[in-house]
Amino acid sequence: MEIFKKLNNDHINFIQKQKVFFVATAVADGRINLSPKGLDSLRVLDNNRILWLNLTGSGNETSAHVQKSSRMTIMMNAFEGKPLILRIYGEAKVIHHLDNEWAELIDLFPYSEGSRQIFDLSISSVQTSCGWAVPEYRFIKERNILDKSNKVAGEKGIRKYWKKANTLSIDGIKTNIIEKNIGKSFLSSISFNKKEKT
Repeated sequence: MEIFKKLNNDHINFIQKQKVFFVATAVADGRINLSPKGLDSLRVLDNNRILWLNLTGSGNETSAHVQKSSRMTIMMNAFEGKPLILRIYGEAKVIHHLDNEWAELIDLFPYSEGSRQIFDLSISSVQTSCGWAVPEYRFIKERNILDKSNKVAGEKGIRKYWKKANTLSIDGIKTNIIEKNIGKSFLSSISFNKKEKT
């Protein structure tokens, strides 16, 4: 095991080859959240800073947690080739659609109707370990289910879904997704008629 103060070139090369990464967050009380992430959603800006794009899904735990406690760990491990586990520790902030940074950063990622937040991680330390017990797997392809679902829903449908399913964490922590992504006026204007197609 080795600990580093920042990413080095070997770490960055390893990160850029990975197809999946895992994000862990927690607050003082309640569940610890661990989420797998994929697709083309992570960018290394420099040796001390990582951005990743959070796409709309059934939960919104990471955003809820980071607004209460900025601690975040990102983990990647080699499923092919030389074994390695890479953990990246730091302090993260959530960037929403109505934040000034959103317009500056969103074009770093492919367009998606489901773009929900950007997480900006300031790295405090990096750890590598052997990964000898991690099995080998072969990458086949990216799943396109989420992209297809987002395209069918469209931006309007996704906003309705945010209000329906993304405003609270499992433990009841507010995510502020409507207020910070759309604006407070949307809270009273949106309708959820079951017959309406989104």
